[in-house]
Amino acid sequence: MTGDGSALGGGVTRTSELLVIDGSHGEGGGQIVRTAVSLAAVTGRRVRIDRIRAARRKPGLRPQHVTAVRAAAATCDAMVDGDEVGSSTLGFSPRRPPRAGSYEFDVAAARAGGSAGAATLVLQTVLLPLAFADGASTVALRGGTHVPLSPPADYVRDVWAAALRRLGVLVTVEISRPGWFPAGGGAIRATVVGTGDEVPRPLELHEPGPLRRVVGRALASRLPDHVPRRMAQRATAALRASGIEGGVDSACADAVCPGAGIFLTAEYEKCRAGFGALGARGRPAEDVADEAVAALLAHRASGAALDGHLGDQILPVLARARGSSTFTVERASRHLLTNAWVVGAFGLARIDVRGATQGAATVDVSPTPSA
Repeated sequence: MTGDGSALGGGVTRTSELLVIDGSHGEGGGQIVRTAVSLAAVTGRRVRIDRIRAARRKPGLRPQHVTAVRAAAATCDAMVDGDEVGSSTLGFSPRRPPRAGSYEFDVAAARAGGSAGAATLVLQTVLLPLAFADGASTVALRGGTHVPLSPPADYVRDVWAAALRRLGVLVTVEISRPGWFPAGGGAIRATVVGTGDEVPRPLELHEPGPLRRVVGRALASRLPDHVPRRMAQRATAALRASGIEGGVDSACADAVCPGAGIFLTAEYEKCRAGFGALGARGRPAEDVADEAVAALLAHRASGAALDGHLGDQILPVLARARGSSTFTVERASRHLLTNAWVVGAFGLARIDVRGATQGAATVDVSPTPSA
């Protein structure tokens, strides 16, 4: 699969002023919107996205997407059309380069009655614009921090932010309060040190190196304290049975509604990988722990450097790097292939994914010098 801008095909129209993107392409989810507005903010390119999430059960923008769009717009004073829940078309026109500052965003504000939409996805949307701003920024976000179909805040803090720092993007993340589905109400805070015109370092990472240790946190809110303790005990025992020493802590934290989950970080010599699972009513704590450990073991067996989520999340950053990057990833997910397509639509890089049909894949990212 290739994500270069020279042979876009399927749903992308390039003009001198406006880039029109089919929001139902590939995976067809909110990632297309988030990546598009993030790259638009950095490049100054006007964008229109049509058929947003057309195949979803609830098509169009959801609260977390609206918040992400408005967050990206705030960094570059963009004119926005269609930023409302349910909208299937979005126009985004930056009016100035991204500016460092102090920003606050609340996903609940995007819809009457609130929302548990993922605050972590909003942070990932504004990261690239603020990384290219001149100076330090703080971003305070409220919403879902540990909710389905999004990276948990522990992963964002311990894996995603660490990977970006390796590339020279200085970001730190703090978790003030968890926010579970369906009420949200969590809080995270990030600091991003913008470097102006200085571009990130490229990545050359074919294998993770030896596993040094696994650390983790079993977390619960408004539930008996034996719930996180059982998750931690089960995960520790399962790891040791596989010959891995793991330090998994258990904790209870106040939140708006009940929730539970476990989050593991594998610290390899050359990188980190993250794995998590969320609890649900009637689901044994042990099953939650088993899911997270199984995901960690599957990644280790793949031999790939990056876990199945990090590959697509760092593509926009690598597209702006000072040279070509190559890395292996546990699998070439539809998210990765779709994000490569969006990056290619902007003409920022050629992205080739090799070995995408089975097991681990190799991703080559070649930024366009003139982009």
